[in-house]
Amino acid sequence: MSPSASLPVPTVTPPPVPTSPNPCEISERDLAIGGLVAAFGILGTWALSLAFLMRADITQWSFAQKLCGLAWQTFLYTGLFVTAHDGMHGSICVTNARLNDAIGAIAIAIYALFDFKTLRKRHHEHHARPSTELDPDYHDGRRTNFFQWYSYFMTRYWSWLRLFSLIAIFHIVHRLFGVPEANLAWFWVYPSVLSSAQLFFFGTYLPHRETERGYANVHRTQSTEIAEIWSFLTCYHFGYHYEHHEYPGVPWWQLPMVYRKTRET
Repeated sequence: MSPSASLPVPTVTPPPVPTSPNPCEISERDLAIGGLVAAFGILGTWALSLAFLMRADITQWSFAQKLCGLAWQTFLYTGLFVTAHDGMHGSICVTNARLNDAIGAIAIAIYALFDFKTLRKRHHEHHARPSTELDPDYHDGRRTNFFQWYSYFMTRYWSWLRLFSLIAIFHIVHRLFGVPEANLAWFWVYPSVLSSAQLFFFGTYLPHRETERGYANVHRTQSTEIAEIWSFLTCYHFGYHYEHHEYPGVPWWQLPMVYRKTRET
């Protein structure tokens, strides 16, 4: 090798981004009760709503009624993912890890047949190196607008096996239980797709896109400054995203309290 030949530079993985414990005064018991109530509330409401909508005669519904049903189911599908997300951080039931993981696995399987452990590993990688080339949820440096980044994001979580499995479930439910294809499309297929866009927009694109002034904190993210009711309706408080990264053990339903508390100090 000639003296002028360049040697490979060893890649050094940066340390994980530091975080803080829950700043709210709440016992583990109360935190577990709240987490379980929130999780079972979302799962139960989704199940009852889906059962009703699968049996409804939507041929008699107006287009506006169908849109309302679609929006409602999309909101609940987003809630399924948020529940699983809390499970990835151990905040569904902080006093029982096995129960926490079981509920998280059920929620994410219902959402789109994802594997809970695999998704949890990737999500923790996101928290460890947010908005960097080591972040599995970040763009590739070129596809930075919403549609390009969303497409790139979805391909990184794509699975043909999962897609064919979902198609098989669609036809089994249609043929075995006699559920009309229109009902399945309006209130099962479309909501799951729309919720993925909703989660990406409010949970990845808005908080993690780089502004003209660059990133202002170690988490390379920012919170969306909107009223709490809109924060809940848009994405279960995922808009308070800096607070989520700084206090990842805080469940979604406690984020508004953390948001208020940290801005008062």
